Amino acid sequence: MATLVTGGTGFVGANIVKDLANNGHQVVSFDINGPDSLLQDFLGDSPVTFVQGDIVDPVSVARLGQDHQIDKIIHAAVYTVNREALEKERSRDVIAINLEGTANLLELARTQKVARFIYVSSGAAYGPAIPGDQTLNEEAAPAPDFLYGITKFASEMITRRYGQLHGLSTASVRLSTPYGPMERVTGHRAVMSVFYDWTGRAARGESITPEDMDEGRDYIYIPDIADGLRTVLDAPSLPHDLYNLTTGIWLTFQEILDAVIELSPGTQVNTPAPKAKTGDTYSRGPLSGHRLFSDLGWTPKYDLRAGLADYIKWRKNSNFLD
Repeated sequence: MATLVTGGTGFVGANIVKDLANNGHQVVSFDINGPDSLLQDFLGDSPVTFVQGDIVDPVSVARLGQDHQIDKIIHAAVYTVNREALEKERSRDVIAINLEGTANLLELARTQKVARFIYVSSGAAYGPAIPGDQTLNEEAAPAPDFLYGITKFASEMITRRYGQLHGLSTASVRLSTPYGPMERVTGHRAVMSVFYDWTGRAARGESITPEDMDEGRDYIYIPDIADGLRTVLDAPSLPHDLYNLTTGIWLTFQEILDAVIELSPGTQVNTPAPKAKTGDTYSRGPLSGHRLFSDLGWTPKYDLRAGLADYIKWRKNSNFLD
């Protein structure tokens, strides 16, 4: 029996695919893009079957059930839009990929009578909240105001109801902000994290010009995300159908920059630049990971420096200087 991962050649999906394949799963990756050389090197000998296709096309999705014995699904394919200008330009694509794609995958889950369907959601589903110390648990009322968060929350509700109607074991997992190996510019991911930007500049010998050093995120190292999703996927039973996947720790950009400088000696830093006025905001507080720990005993393995050191090592070993 196979585990299907949608978006398997993307940032989050590639790490899910590798983790599952290295932990006994027969993995089928479904993505509109085929594996590039960086992904092939990243996976190494990890056994993965790649199928190229579009989640918006119901015929292509249905064919997966004809060609493979699918027992579990992690639906990670998504159009990530976190800039207002791009949201305005690609509004229809965001809705089509993030909602129609989810419906197609749930219908596949129904016809295949899968044992577990995991929808990979995001902290963006909460929408704006008081930043900093206010921790958001799964009981907080969502109020997303950008299409990305709106479609994430809507897909969660669709996933829940589909499970109720058709007797499926489903769960949505809201990720805090990921960083780490395989983050790169793709057709569905255009804005990179400060980890990607700053470690790349350090590796290329370029100076870093930071901005808004008091701003932050509840970043989580991507192997922890893959490990946490597998924990939810393989759990014998789930007390809840919604989980945050997070470290629960708020990191300011200043803390991240200090760690980059410490782990990449010789990095040059320019005077912080004023943030450009783009209409984009990020005002959510950190997520709480208590429910996932309480229900399934999961905790992250990496703190900031351990994750950053591992990421820098991967970039060096992969000669990934972009």
